[in-house]
Amino acid sequence: MKEILETIILNLVENKEAVEIKEKQEDKKIVFEVKVAKEDMGKIIGKQGRLAKSIRTVMKSVAGKENKKVTVEFDG
Repeated sequence: MKEILETIILNLVENKEAVEIKEKQEDKKIVFEVKVAKEDMGKIIGKQGRLAKSIRTVMKSVAGKENKKVTVEFDG
C-alpha cells in the first residue's frame, strides 16, 4: 500500500529527494504521514484540496480490499 502512495506522490512533485512517507500501524488502522518540500505542497494538495482528497480516496479504496482503514496526512 505504501508503494502505491509513494508512486502517486513522486509523480506529482519536482523535488523527489524531499519526499518522506512514514507508516504507522494501529490495529486495523494505518496512518501515512507524507512530507514533501514546501514548494511542492501546493501540487500535492491541489486547488481547494481536490487532489489531496483524491489521493485519500484511492488509498481508502486500496485499504478496503485488505479490510483496513487508512488515513493520509500531508506535511510540508
